[in-house]
Amino acid sequence: SASPSLSPLSIELLEKLQESGDVPGHKLQSLKLVLQSEFCTAIREVYQYMHETITVNGCPEYQARATAKATVAAFAASEGHSHPRVVELPKTEEGLGFNVMGGKEQNSPIYISRIIPGGLAERHGGLKRGDQLLSVNGVSVEGEHHEKAVELLKAAKDSVKLVVRYTPKVLEEMEARFEKLRTARRRQQQQLLMQAQQQQNLTTQQNHMS
Repeated sequence: SASPSLSPLSIELLEKLQESGDVPGHKLQSLKLVLQSEFCTAIREVYQYMHETITVNGCPEYQARATAKATVAAFAASEGHSHPRVVELPKTEEGLGFNVMGGKEQNSPIYISRIIPGGLAERHGGLKRGDQLLSVNGVSVEGEHHEKAVELLKAAKDSVKLVVRYTPKVLEEMEARFEKLRTARRRQQQQLLMQAQQQQNLTTQQNHMS
């Protein structure tokens, strides 16, 4: 089917971005392709709805804020945030062949952090590192604790049906955040160790002096 043409508001958005000069040409081209695709229809509708609503009853500040939100949504799409997919894996004794990380307690979505080489998920295909886990056998895990997802995966019989969405950039940010926390914790442990060592040395010196 032919791609829908750009709406006047989309053209206006692209022109404003082009005028600002802040966005590289290839990004604008990428955004244009997204704005022309059926995939972006929903975002365009949101943008249009916002534009019409704020023109009627919005102050300039509110208008700018709402337009910025719609622009971010469009860019998120152009950066490769994709539609949810359904992946079905057979449940065997060898395990599903992937690891998950994240969860409510870590203030993050639940993600596929690793596809085990040679494991079931890799052989079956369909899953990618960076897939956000949305549901397991029809039960939503969005905003749930890590343990809930693990329990659902373990409890599945015969096969497991996953709804996932590929958002690798969010996983990268999450891993970077965890790495920062790990580094800070290591540094704290080293400092405590040094303090304990210094205290011990001081006690030894005092014992020698007395």
